[in-house]
Amino acid sequence: MKYCSDCGSNEMNWTVPSDDNRPRHVCSSCETIFYQNPKIVAGCIPVWEDQILLCKRAIEPRHGYWTLPAGFMENAETTFEAAERETREEANAEVENLDLFTVLNIPHTSQVYMMFRSQLRSPDFSPGVESLECKMFREHEIPWRDLAFPTIVHTLKFFFEDRKQNDFKLHAGDIVWGDGRAEYFHRRDV
Repeated sequence: MKYCSDCGSNEMNWTVPSDDNRPRHVCSSCETIFYQNPKIVAGCIPVWEDQILLCKRAIEPRHGYWTLPAGFMENAETTFEAAERETREEANAEVENLDLFTVLNIPHTSQVYMMFRSQLRSPDFSPGVESLECKMFREHEIPWRDLAFPTIVHTLKFFFEDRKQNDFKLHAGDIVWGDGRAEYFHRRDV
């Protein structure tokens, strides 16, 4: 931060405020402390019969790669509403029966992914402005090497494993960057 959004001062410091344990942007003029917190990404695993709807990204990062419909939560909406909205925006599709499936913490990007199992209301979909293409895939057709993010890879692996067992659980874990790759660390299944 170069300027205080409260008073306009350019006297910003990166310091640990009293009664805190982490460095924050603090305005020396008005003493406002700015807390930057992780962003929540909400999305869906849209299912129709034995197929999953994926979207090919029309935006960076990972332009041209496949993903589940997901995106940043907006103010004044729930995680369920965010997941439904992102599915509508990216695939012009309507979903129902949302059930939280994965919670994935990504400390190196300060993001938390919350992905919901869902049912498509109909097989009607088309690319939204953030998608080049939308397509239904059976498990053996998933373009694993062309998936955009580790969160999507792990969510889909958990989904297909659970579907084989006919026992869907809540999966929680961390995706941590190390040794030039993203690694998954399991927290728990509920």
